[in-house]
Amino acid sequence: MNDLPPSGCHIHLIAACGVGMASLAGLLQARGYRVTGSDQNIYPPMSTYLTEIGIDVLAGYQPEHLSPRPDLVVVGNAVSRSNPEAQEVLNQNIPYISFPQALGQFLIGSRMSVAVAGTHGKTTTTALAAWVLTCAGLDPGFFIGGVPLNFGNGWRVGEGNHVVIEGDEYDTAFFDKGPKFLHYRPRHVIFTGVEFDHADIYQDLEHVKTAFTRLMDIIPRDGSLVLCADYPAALEISTGVRCPRITYGHRSDADWTASNVQFHEGRTFFDACYRGKSESRIEVTLIGRHNVMNALAVYAMGRALDIERDKLVEGFPTFRGVKRRQEIRGERRGVLVIDDFAHHPTAVRETIDAVRAAYRGRRLWAIFEPRSHTSKRSIFEKEFADALAQADRIVIADVYQPEKISKDQLLSVENVVSQINGFDREPRARVIGDAVEIAACVAREAYPGDVVLVMSNGGFDAVQDKILQALAG
Repeated sequence: MNDLPPSGCHIHLIAACGVGMASLAGLLQARGYRVTGSDQNIYPPMSTYLTEIGIDVLAGYQPEHLSPRPDLVVVGNAVSRSNPEAQEVLNQNIPYISFPQALGQFLIGSRMSVAVAGTHGKTTTTALAAWVLTCAGLDPGFFIGGVPLNFGNGWRVGEGNHVVIEGDEYDTAFFDKGPKFLHYRPRHVIFTGVEFDHADIYQDLEHVKTAFTRLMDIIPRDGSLVLCADYPAALEISTGVRCPRITYGHRSDADWTASNVQFHEGRTFFDACYRGKSESRIEVTLIGRHNVMNALAVYAMGRALDIERDKLVEGFPTFRGVKRRQEIRGERRGVLVIDDFAHHPTAVRETIDAVRAAYRGRRLWAIFEPRSHTSKRSIFEKEFADALAQADRIVIADVYQPEKISKDQLLSVENVVSQINGFDREPRARVIGDAVEIAACVAREAYPGDVVLVMSNGGFDAVQDKILQALAG
C-alpha cells in the first residue's frame, strides 16, 4: 500500500495487546481512524491503556472478528499463518500490512527517520533521544517499545520534520522475515552494538550480523551513523557504510568518549568529549556505565543533526526514564523494589552493576525470570551464572513456557544455580518456581536496606507487586 486510507476508515489489529501494537492502535486512533483489535492474551498494562482510550479488544482470534469487513488489517509479528484471523484476511482478500510497514506509512512518511538499533539499550536510547529533541524544539514524532515517563505513552505524531524510532532487528511478520528496521527508511542511525540474541530466529552471531549489514546498506549518503566502537562486530559490519561514520565508546580512538564520570543519588554526570576535547558537561537521571554510553550516543547524534550545544544539553537532566528500565516500584519495610526488562546476560550484568553502584553498601537481590526466546535456551547458561553471581542473593524462577523449547536446548535453572553456588560456603542462589513463593521468600528474608532487583522481559506474574504486598503484610 502506498496511499493512506482516508480518515474514518476501519483498521483492525491482530495481536493488539503487545506494547508496540497497542501504541500503534493509539497512534492510528489519533490519526482519525476507527480502530479495533484482538488478542489471545488481554492483560494490563496495555489492555488497560486500550480501554482508557476507547479501543475495543476482542478476546481470542476468530474469523467473526473481521465482520464487518475492515478496510485494513495490521498483522502483529507474533501472528502465525495458521492464525484464524490471518487466514480469514487472506481468504477474503482484505488489505493487510505488517506492524513495521504501518509505522513507515502512518508515522514516518516523508519525514526524516532517526532509528536506534542494536542488541542493547534501544528503548532507553530512543526515549532519551525523543525527549532531548523535543526539549531542543524539534517537536519530533517518535515510536518506542516501552513507555517513557516524560510522555506517558510510547508514541507521538509530532509536527516536526524528524521521527525517532526504535529499530528492532526481530522479524517483521509471517509473510516478511526481514528485520523490522528495514521498513523505517532510516536516514540517521544510532547503532548501540551487536551480540548474539533472538535465538528463535537467528542461528548465531554471524546470522545476526547479516541483519545489521542490511541496515547499513540502506542509510543514504547524506545521512549519518553513530556507532558504538566497543563492539568489534559492529565496526566490522559498518565498514562499507556510505554515510559519515561517527564512533563513540570507551575506546580512546573513538570520536566521542565520556570522561570525568560521576554517579550521585541516581544521577550521572560526565563530559562529552570529541576527539579528546571536552565539549559539554552532561547531567542525566540514569545510572550505570551502559547508560553513560546511551546518553553519549544521543549527544553525538544531536551534534550530527547540527543541534546547538546549549539546546542539546537542556533535555538530559529532566529525562525521567522508561517504565521497566531500572524503574523504582516502591519501598516497604526499608526494602527497595526495582523493576527492569533485562533478559540477555550482558544486560543482566550491566543492570546489576548499575544498581549496585547506585546503592553502595546495600545488599542486592537479583530475581530473574528466563522468559525471552534467548534466555530460555542453554546457550548462555554460563554467562547468566556469571552475570547473576554479581548480586548478593539470587532467585531464579522456572523457565517460562519450557514446552516451546526442545529439551536438548532448554536452559537448566538448576545448573545456573549450581554454578553460582559452586564456590560459596553459604549458597546465595536458589530456584523458586512461582511469583507467590518468591514474594514470600523476600518478605521472610529481606532486611531493611536491601535492594530487590527484578528482571524479566514479561509480566512475571506481577511478582514486583506481590513482593511489595508481602513486605507490607
